[in-house]
Amino acid sequence: MARPPVPGSVVVPNWHESAEGKEYLACILRKNRRRVFGLLERPVLPPPVSIDTASYKIFVSGKSGVGKTALVAKLAGLEVPVVHHETTGIQTTVVFWPAKLQASGRVVMFRFEFWDCGESALKKFDHMLPACMENTDAFLFLFSFTDRASFEDLPGQLTRIAGEAPGVVRMVIGSKFDQYMHTDVPERDLIAFRQAWELPLLRVKSVPGRRLADGCTLDGRAGLADVAHVLNGLAEQLWHQGQVAAGLLPNPPESAPE
Repeated sequence: MARPPVPGSVVVPNWHESAEGKEYLACILRKNRRRVFGLLERPVLPPPVSIDTASYKIFVSGKSGVGKTALVAKLAGLEVPVVHHETTGIQTTVVFWPAKLQASGRVVMFRFEFWDCGESALKKFDHMLPACMENTDAFLFLFSFTDRASFEDLPGQLTRIAGEAPGVVRMVIGSKFDQYMHTDVPERDLIAFRQAWELPLLRVKSVPGRRLADGCTLDGRAGLADVAHVLNGLAEQLWHQGQVAAGLLPNPPESAPE
């Protein structure tokens, strides 16, 4: 796998907050609500606008209860389940995200297809994990800041799952970061993990999404702002990996251990 790019070197940071970015975001919103897309659907852009779409399959991995389904729901602008229920099979969710490339200034519509499967189902049915891993472009490894065991399980997951797919992008996400005051994972352990694995590590909150004036409907724009760093991070890693795989960018050699 190509070494991760420097954050902000591939995708223009905070472009989604610009006037141009908001015009593109309008195609995944409807009256400030997030649009929900099926597997065969895509955003409709105004006729003069031409934009390429880059599609990727992403497998979300982690121990039961760390917030895999909740994370995907937040990324898609859906209601986050209040009570935890184990995902009984494979659940797929499509998320579209426009981003502007640093090198060319071109806008690309990224299509992320998230695959989420419950831990019990993975253990019970032998075909589940191969189905989730088939043609996967990225692995998202989740741990919870309130569950030390989920963090300690990361090296095993990385070896067991990502070890069989060396060319696939790997990212780590810590959930329930808003409960950091009660964390079981101190900052020094995160620093040691990043130094050992050289992987992007992002943080997400578990607080309920902000609402529109009616007090019931999720605020689509506010929800996008909350997860933009994750969507931009995925776009950046996946686009960079594709450029390296195509021979358009050099792949720096691994640094020698000290």
